[in-house]
Amino acid sequence: MVDRGGIPLSAMTSAANVNDSMVFEELLDSIEPVKRSRGRPRKRPEKKLHADKAYDDKKCARALKKRGIKRRIARKKVESSEKLGRHRWVVEWALASWLAKFRRLTIRYERRDDIHEAFVLVGCSLICFNRLSLGF
Repeated sequence: MVDRGGIPLSAMTSAANVNDSMVFEELLDSIEPVKRSRGRPRKRPEKKLHADKAYDDKKCARALKKRGIKRRIARKKVESSEKLGRHRWVVEWALASWLAKFRRLTIRYERRDDIHEAFVLVGCSLICFNRLSLGF
């Protein structure tokens, strides 16, 4: 999961045969609250969550409604992917371009999933460091 600027907020690895909508709620819960100077830490986005048709599921809709997050998810067999494409391309850009530049993540060499997940988190940390140090 990334923010509007492409900075990773949370990363999770799962098996290849697991649908993304099955781990959606766990991924939402893994995002740390944003600490503010006063009041409770903010745990939901200001506007809405954009996702592709893979997340058009009742389970995902319930998880977002429970957290008070507005959703903008393309509906299966109804909406074309062109309307939401301009919002979703940030995720593809961050994952396909920035994480793919780490050769160890493009081809999975590790047999153990905990080691691979550690490399994914290191890659996300390096992306955050590079984006924030450049002032984006």
